[in-house]
Amino acid sequence: MSEQIQFIVEKLNQEPFRKNYNLITFDSLESTQLLQLLNDVLGEIDPKHAVDIREELPEQTAKRMLSLLGILKYKPPGSISDLSAFRQGLVTGSKPVIHPVLHWLLQRTNELKKRAYLARFLVKLEVPAEFLQDDTVADINKQYEELMEAFKNLHKECEQLKTSGLSTAEIRRDISAMEEEKDQLIKRVERLKKRVETVQNHQRMLEIARQLRLEKEREESLAQQKQEQKNQLFHAEQRLQRAQLQLKEMHHAVVDSKPESLMKKLEEEINFNSYLVTEKIPRELESKKNSAYFLQKVVAEPAMSQSDLNVLEIKINEVNAQMNQLIEKRMMKYEPIDSKFSMYRQQASIISRKKEAKAEELQAAKEEMSSTEKQMLQKTSQAHELEGSEVLKGDEFKHYVNKLRSKNTFYKKKRLEIAEITAEYGILQRTEELLKQRHEAIQQQLQAIEEKKGISGYSYTQEELERVSAVKSEMDEMKGRTLDNMSEMVKKLNAMVAEKKASLAPVIKELRQLRQKCQEVKGLLEECAQEESNYRYINCMKRNLEVQLQRAKEEMKAYISSDPQERRKAIREQYTRMILEQENLGKKLREKQKVVRESHGPNMKQIKMWQDLEQLMECKRECFLKQQNQTAIGQVIQEGGKDRLVL
Repeated sequence: MSEQIQFIVEKLNQEPFRKNYNLITFDSLESTQLLQLLNDVLGEIDPKHAVDIREELPEQTAKRMLSLLGILKYKPPGSISDLSAFRQGLVTGSKPVIHPVLHWLLQRTNELKKRAYLARFLVKLEVPAEFLQDDTVADINKQYEELMEAFKNLHKECEQLKTSGLSTAEIRRDISAMEEEKDQLIKRVERLKKRVETVQNHQRMLEIARQLRLEKEREESLAQQKQEQKNQLFHAEQRLQRAQLQLKEMHHAVVDSKPESLMKKLEEEINFNSYLVTEKIPRELESKKNSAYFLQKVVAEPAMSQSDLNVLEIKINEVNAQMNQLIEKRMMKYEPIDSKFSMYRQQASIISRKKEAKAEELQAAKEEMSSTEKQMLQKTSQAHELEGSEVLKGDEFKHYVNKLRSKNTFYKKKRLEIAEITAEYGILQRTEELLKQRHEAIQQQLQAIEEKKGISGYSYTQEELERVSAVKSEMDEMKGRTLDNMSEMVKKLNAMVAEKKASLAPVIKELRQLRQKCQEVKGLLEECAQEESNYRYINCMKRNLEVQLQRAKEEMKAYISSDPQERRKAIREQYTRMILEQENLGKKLREKQKVVRESHGPNMKQIKMWQDLEQLMECKRECFLKQQNQTAIGQVIQEGGKDRLVL
């Protein structure tokens, strides 16, 4: 413990704390000062916690510190097994609680700083499943998860770069190599400039080339903008189609149904939702709470051996046997009276189980329907992305099939032509090989004749001269055509620039129209969503008010009615009767309790007397049996003596 305190004091006296403590001054710190010191250390790890604890409540301070310690993955030592005790010690500033925390934090400050920094971006915000049913919320949550994954990858790359071990010498060598390449490129550019300066109107040509490059870049940016606008328009059209589909379904539901059917459907939905809220969900929540409570109790208890488990199993079996015996006795005792009630109870339990099963089936069907709708929308969007159009139906699909058949026929025809050309190509290759062989044979004969005549190499020299003259004539023609080609190239460049401008003008005009249309669609969608929300809210408020008004009217009618039967139906009368019944039941139970208490002592004495009597009778029985055994043995001995005397 002294080594731990000494380590804490040494770390606190260093940068960045500089507290100038010794063992005595540190040990004499009060609980508030100790908590502030712990808060300062946490503030150094995470700057958000650099606050004055006197400005907040102790519970808020403890909650804030516990949350950060949980993020930093701090585990209390073995001496503090109970989390509530640790929390209480953190609130009161207990030294046995604060000192281990300070020692743990100061041992790994740099590592904890990194962990706290990453926790700001990697602690995932849990969104309830019912909120994820909304497309907008689901898209935002997906973007949030993608950004989190991107942050993880970037952080890993950053750490890898930090630990890659690149030395300054290697970086300097790379810089010097890049500078040499830069010098070479500058020299190359200067040579090209000198070569271009000899050409007429080179400045104008360079300006035209620069304009061409700028126009190409502009064309690429406009094409990218056009693609982005198309994507936005496509997504807007998808949202519009979904909204129109929902609106059409609502119109069909309103047109094809009557008010009575709509009210019946709404009542069924209300009954189902009220069953979920009042019965199913609270029961499940209570069972989950009980399970969590028992699990916490199990975790809080010390570790158990196999012998302890065996003892517990034996106790459980005994208790179950006693329960079964009590149930059998009760059934034997009250069977003639409660037979009808038990039948009704069984029927009620069967109906409740069926109700729960049907509710779960309905909930599963609703979830499956929502997932199926999402899959349908995804498949539709994928079809749009792949084909660029709607899924074909009816006559359009037939037309598409006929088009594919015609293309297939055209493909087969072209494949036959390719096969014929391939066969002809093989024949021409063979002909070329034969001609090459004949050419080689003729060349050998020509060389033999030249050697005989004494003019070896004449044909080769003649061919070379002809080839050089042909090359020279071509070069002369190329020199003559250079200026014409350059002027033609300038004309072509001007024509291309003008053509690109003319072709891009309608695209820009179309983009403007599409932007306006997209803005209108967004406005209409937002207005439609707002109006739909207002409509649903008003309808819900109206239904609630109508139900409350109807209930109040019925209560008032029953309360002021002169008919006693009607008044008995009033809620007030029902509750009054229930209160009286419960009070009478309480009186009876208290009287029964009094009788049981008064007769408890005499009954216990009587039980003790019967137990003593039972022991006494058992003792007499054993004595009687022993006496009989001794008598039988004596008779046997006497008979044996008589036999000896006779002999």
